[in-house]
Amino acid sequence: MITLYTFGPALGLPDFSPFVMKAELLLKMSGLPYQTDTRGFKRAPKGKLPYIDDNGTVVADSTMIRMHLEQRHGVNFNGAYDQRSQAAAWAVEKMLEEHLYFALLHERWIKDENFERGPARFFDFLPAPLRPLVRRMVRGKIRKTLQSQGMGRHSEAEIVAMACRDLDALSALMGEHSCLLGEHPCAADATVLAFVAATLCEQVDTPVRTHAEKLPNLVAYRDRWMAHYYGAGQASTSALAA
Repeated sequence: MITLYTFGPALGLPDFSPFVMKAELLLKMSGLPYQTDTRGFKRAPKGKLPYIDDNGTVVADSTMIRMHLEQRHGVNFNGAYDQRSQAAAWAVEKMLEEHLYFALLHERWIKDENFERGPARFFDFLPAPLRPLVRRMVRGKIRKTLQSQGMGRHSEAEIVAMACRDLDALSALMGEHSCLLGEHPCAADATVLAFVAATLCEQVDTPVRTHAEKLPNLVAYRDRWMAHYYGAGQASTSALAA
């Protein structure tokens, strides 16, 4: 059986990391049996989650996990769509993962009110005297990451404007379809659902979330597919085949 290493449910989401959620959705879509384990971070081969252990074969990074499922298990996530459509889906994935993600990272970790409401709680397992030090250290690393990537060099208003434009583009591309490309999920839907759910997370109060709530097709997409994969109204980790 495949073991997926995760952070675990948080703030009403199956996982606070959209990349972990993406990996789990790929496993759900594949129909392969799997289990989750929240104790693997210290052993993460690339220093981050998610990663999987597939009967002794360890694969890190959500995109590498997808490729592994396709190559080792013959999973065809995109069989319903032609090459041009698949190329467009890949471009959407990268827009979300390499651009919107950093705006969400800023909103969650750098804005004090959201940090205290969410990420700050992740350190509650530490001894009380250590918590402030570790929180400052981790937030400092994230600030450096955002500066290096570039998103952190923008003003709050500029970050919000760019994130909202990503969401508008996604909404326009999806249109009235049930899924990103049409009526059947493709691999990119794992990314799209993870990021739409993360953006609409009610525990994170941002203008980006408010904007997303005004895009009815994205809200309906989140509601429909979260209920399908995780059960109505709850973030379950039971595996449901697509």
